[in-house]
Amino acid sequence: MKPANRRAFLRQLGISAAALPLIAGLPGLNASSSAKPRQRMIFMFSPNGTIPTQFWPDEAGADFKFKRILAPLEPFKDRTLLIKGLCNKVRGDGDGHMRGMSCLLTGIELFPGNIQGGSDTPAGWASGPSIDQELKQFLQSRPETRTRFGSLELGVAVPNRADPWTRWTYAGPNQPVAPLSDPYQVFEKLYGQMQDRENLGSILDNLRGDLKTVAAKLGREDKALLEKHATFVREMETELRDTARQKLARPAPVLPPGVNADNDDMPRSAAMQTDLLVNAFANDMARIGSLQFTNSVGNARMRWLGIEEGHHGISHDPDLNEPSQEKLLKINVWFAQQLAMLAKKLADTPEPGGRGSMLDHTTIVWTNELGKGNSHSLDNIPFVLVGGGLGFKSGRSLQEKLTPHNRLWLSVAHAFGHQLKTFGSTKLCEAGPLSLTT
Repeated sequence: MKPANRRAFLRQLGISAAALPLIAGLPGLNASSSAKPRQRMIFMFSPNGTIPTQFWPDEAGADFKFKRILAPLEPFKDRTLLIKGLCNKVRGDGDGHMRGMSCLLTGIELFPGNIQGGSDTPAGWASGPSIDQELKQFLQSRPETRTRFGSLELGVAVPNRADPWTRWTYAGPNQPVAPLSDPYQVFEKLYGQMQDRENLGSILDNLRGDLKTVAAKLGREDKALLEKHATFVREMETELRDTARQKLARPAPVLPPGVNADNDDMPRSAAMQTDLLVNAFANDMARIGSLQFTNSVGNARMRWLGIEEGHHGISHDPDLNEPSQEKLLKINVWFAQQLAMLAKKLADTPEPGGRGSMLDHTTIVWTNELGKGNSHSLDNIPFVLVGGGLGFKSGRSLQEKLTPHNRLWLSVAHAFGHQLKTFGSTKLCEAGPLSLTT
C-alpha cells in the first residue's frame, strides 16, 4: 500500500495527528530505498567572530596550510573546503549581532520589532525560513528521503531565553526553532520509542474491537471497505512486531550521568550532543542537523581552558591586547576541536547500507555570526565545510570577493537536488549559486 493511501486510512480510522509521525516512519510505510546515496548536512555555530590572521590560510587553492585555529582539522584536510569572502549583506533592522545570528541561515531581513540591541533600530524575528529547515521540508516532501524527524536542532549551553541572539534556525517567517541543549532530553526524544509503540498498540487493539462491532451493522459495500481497514490494522500490528524486533543500525549511546547543560559542563555536553547527533544520523532518524554552541553575544567562561573572562567580553578587546588575543585563539581552537571531533565520529562510523564512512555522505558547515568580534564585521564570515556527499570539490581554500552568503545556500540546495532560484533576500541571489564542484 502506498504511503499516501496509508495516511488517508489512518485519518479515516481516527488516529490522532500525534501518532502520524511515528506511524509514517515505520519501514513498511516508506517507499523502497532510492539507489541514490544518502545526503546529510550539519550546521555548526560558534559566536563572536574569529581572529582572521590566525584563521584564514595565506594560500588559495589546494596547496594551502592550516593556521593555528584550524590546525585540529589537519586529519581532514583533503575533505575540507574553506571559503573566504562570504559576507552577510542582509541589512535593515537590528544590530550586527542580531542580524549576524538570525540572518545567518535565513539570508533575509528581520521583521520590525521591539527587541532593542546594543545599537541600531529594534527588530523582531527573521522574515523567512533558514536553509536547514528549507532542506528539511524538501527532503520530507519525498518518500525516499523522508525520515522520522527530518531535522534535529541541538545546542550546547544555549541560554534559556528566546530572542534573535539565541535563534538561528527558522521554520518560516516569525517561526524560530529552539535548540535542545539538554542531552538527556535529546536522548528521550530519540530513543523514548518503546512507550510510543505500546500506546500505538493499544490504539490498534481498540480499533480492532470497534471495527468488529461496526461491521455487524453495515451493508455489503461498507463491509468490504471496512474489511480493508481491518486488513490494514492487521498489517500495522505485524509491522509493529517486526519493528520492535529490529535492531538499530547503531545502538543508542550510553550517556554518563550527572552532566548539566550549563557553562562548566560544556565539554561533556558537547561530546554527548555529538554522539547523539551522529547516532541519530546512523539510524536515519534525520538527515539535517544543527549544533549551536551558546549564542550570538555568547559569554561562556571557558575555565577548562584556563580562561575566567567571558568570551564576548574578550572578543571586544583591541587587537594589540596580546593576552586577550591569546585567549581568543584558545577559544577558537577549542571550537575547531569540536568540529574535528564531530568529523572523526562520522569518519569512524561506516555508512549504514552503503559504502565508505558517514563522513563521505555528510557535510558539516561551521560558521559564525561575525567575521571579527571587536569590529562587528559581517564581512569574511568563517565558512568551513568538512565532509562529502554534496559533490563539492574539497581539499582547497577559496577566496571570493565580498560575495553574499545567500549564494552558498543556493549551492547547498542545488546539491541536494532542490533547484531554488533564490533563497532569502532575492536581490542577494542575482549572481546565482557558487561554483563549488570544480
